[in-house]
Amino acid sequence: MKKVLTIAGSDSSGGAGIQADIKSFSANGVFGMSVITAVTAQNTQGVWAVQDINEDIISKQLAAIFEDIKVAAVKIGMVSRQETIEIVASDLKKYEARNIVLDPVMISKSGCALLNPDTCSSLISHLLPLATIVTPNIPEAEEITGMSITNLMQMEQAANKIHSLGPSYVLLKGGHCQGDATDILFDGRTFEYFHSPRIATKHTHGTGCTLSSAIAANLAHGYTVSQAVQLAKQYITIAIEHSLAIGKGVGPVHHFYTLYEKAGMLLE
Repeated sequence: MKKVLTIAGSDSSGGAGIQADIKSFSANGVFGMSVITAVTAQNTQGVWAVQDINEDIISKQLAAIFEDIKVAAVKIGMVSRQETIEIVASDLKKYEARNIVLDPVMISKSGCALLNPDTCSSLISHLLPLATIVTPNIPEAEEITGMSITNLMQMEQAANKIHSLGPSYVLLKGGHCQGDATDILFDGRTFEYFHSPRIATKHTHGTGCTLSSAIAANLAHGYTVSQAVQLAKQYITIAIEHSLAIGKGVGPVHHFYTLYEKAGMLLE
């Protein structure tokens, strides 16, 4: 079984962050491991508090994994401090990590800032050049590029600009635009478009974490980047279609719907 590592924050309500990543890894057939960068107190209504993990402990977590286990892919999520970003980048270079999927987590679904604006430049300079693929949504792409993005042409321009910062591929997610949800994959030469219908639900907590983790799992399996994105899109679409109305706010996607359906375990 392929082993895949997530480097991200913990979500106490289980819908996003480390918890979503591990679920997504499991649903996509890989063994999930984690390096926790922050602990959040959050639920479906918002983020109450954040406690960042000391960079020395982050580095020791990375060493514990890479010095013992062969890592087939890495997903990077919430890295909210400059010190965290620098140690993660340094250690990933040291251990020659491959198939790196960077989800530039900046704002939670409830609107809470998860990345200090002063830290954005560090993420751009240290982590973007290491990424096999970076997966920003439109607000994140606007933060990275300084652009306003409201249509497909501007998405293409932003993807081009982000690609120039170092990642091998850019997947710019179009969920914040009007109409159908169209994502753009750019490799520096050509654009590939992934179209999916907009699903009428508010329960989308953890979609970005889940999608990027599914991409990492698919890369670990040996799929090309384009194939990895296509399969991950199919997976997240089903997970959103059958999202869970848990809590009083924005509920999570259903990471295991297809597996439960096959096993005859669909429950209320």
